[in-house]
Amino acid sequence: MSKLNPKPFTVPDCLKAKQQGRKLVVVTAYDATSTKLIDTGAVDILLVGDSLGMVIQGHSTPLPVTLDEMIYHTKAVVRARTHALVVTDLPFMSYQISTSQALENAGRILKEAGAHAVKLEGGIRSAASIQAIVEAGIPVMGHVGMTPQSVQGYGGFKVQRNREQIVEDARAVERAGAFAIVLECIPMDLAKEISETLRIPTIGIGAGPHCDGQVLVLHDLLGMYTDFRPKFVKTYADLGQVIPQAIQRYAHDVREGQFPDEEHSFK
Repeated sequence: MSKLNPKPFTVPDCLKAKQQGRKLVVVTAYDATSTKLIDTGAVDILLVGDSLGMVIQGHSTPLPVTLDEMIYHTKAVVRARTHALVVTDLPFMSYQISTSQALENAGRILKEAGAHAVKLEGGIRSAASIQAIVEAGIPVMGHVGMTPQSVQGYGGFKVQRNREQIVEDARAVERAGAFAIVLECIPMDLAKEISETLRIPTIGIGAGPHCDGQVLVLHDLLGMYTDFRPKFVKTYADLGQVIPQAIQRYAHDVREGQFPDEEHSFK
């Protein structure tokens, strides 16, 4: 079990963890109730991911998610957060048009939603925007490898194996000033090479055990999202079975007149 630490986690703590060889624990969060259950001190970073488009909204990709929706969900997470660093995704087409657009929208996420940092996808192509956002005093987490917002170009969610391009993208993200970088769906030896090369921590998802930390979608690790389960997901609880069973017991008790009983009624 992880040693609990109620002290708020910060961006400098991420860099310190890499220097000390301590693995970072990252989990997605989208609402206040889940955040209260997650943010007990064992998790370092709460990622308000645009994956909410799939696990919350029911879309097949994260592309339909809007900036206003990201701000809405981030507000809920921030209200309940006590320890973890809150990082919010810049959604599709909220930063790709121009550097000024990226800066303005990153600012909205901190100013309106209360996040501590933003995350955006892309290496070399996003470096100028990352630099501008960082220079404005907003911490940025990068994301290279399989970038879900580019799913249509990939023809699906697929492992990325262009080693030279991924390495150059990762270096570009670090040079631009990001404090951490997500490596998604790349071979584990490539992730090891990048993790050993970069000074900033790497957060793996489908990138093997050699990254400086790991992130999983909450609904995946709890077994709640059953539409698609990637190879890299380890399920730590099977709520996809527990919740339907609980609903069935509730429905049975209502129909049989067993709920509410005297204990659950007012006199």
